[in-house]
Amino acid sequence: MSQSMVPMAIATRTSPLAMAQSLDVQARLAAATGRDKDAAFPIMGMKTTGDRITDRALLEAGGKGLFTKELETALLAGEARFAVHSMKDVPTRLPDGLEIAAILEREDARDVLLTRDGTSRIEDLPQGAVLGTASIRRQSQALALRPDLKVVLLRGNVDTRLEKLRSGEVDATFLARAGLRRLGRAEADRDPLDTTSVLPAPAQGCVGIEIRSDDDEAREILKALDHRASHVCAAAERGFLAALDGSCRTPIAAYAVLEGQSLHLRGEALSPDGTRRWARESRDAMQATDPAEAARLGRALGLAVKEAGGEALMRAVAEGAADGS
Repeated sequence: MSQSMVPMAIATRTSPLAMAQSLDVQARLAAATGRDKDAAFPIMGMKTTGDRITDRALLEAGGKGLFTKELETALLAGEARFAVHSMKDVPTRLPDGLEIAAILEREDARDVLLTRDGTSRIEDLPQGAVLGTASIRRQSQALALRPDLKVVLLRGNVDTRLEKLRSGEVDATFLARAGLRRLGRAEADRDPLDTTSVLPAPAQGCVGIEIRSDDDEAREILKALDHRASHVCAAAERGFLAALDGSCRTPIAAYAVLEGQSLHLRGEALSPDGTRRWARESRDAMQATDPAEAARLGRALGLAVKEAGGEALMRAVAEGAADGS
């Protein structure tokens, strides 16, 4: 059997959203190569450690890398040739020998506030409303606007969280509009939160495809799937995150827009209780739409925020880690 005819498995989580994203990637790979999608690019579904942990914050178990570890192990072992990720779940430092080779065109990066009474703005929630989220970023941003809210842990996939909202376990929750759209949920039509008040998570709305760095065949195929503007923006946001040593305990948000050859990047870090916020933005002319250059620009802005926050920012992060936020 020739190399080009060997099946190239796609590793993915088994959540409904992850499967929807991976089936989309599978169809794109088939279209780019003219091969049968199921025979050439079989789906390898996996339940990751992060999926199994639903009763506590990921920080307590090791952080967001728990959503990618099993998929990356399959890549390194040669069991899979591609791994499909929601990029906001991918740590900024990848295992040696792996790389993000392509990012699909970004979906809407904004968050949607979902409530039982139809309220779509944080400012309009009832006094003392119970907000369910597993995101320290969303917790901090909500408390910055409404310190009276009661924030409780809400883990699980999209349908699980929607059911907990409908049952009255919480009064409100956040979901990424990108995920709702990819799942075809009616809630995607709700008004999203403006990025001026709630900046998204770095690389939110981006689907990335990871490969082994020595897999030239996979990299060549993925050139047809890579959306350069989305890749550049994701790289800038992840560079910002890396500069701040971002983890599940650090409330960090970033959003980049490529306007011709100009990169507009906004980023912020917050204290877990939302009482402190350090924000910066930049506009930089790029010599080329190069993700590596964008990552450097993102890192520079992240270092500026880190310098602005100084000891107060580091103390806020440490306090968040100590109380398990």
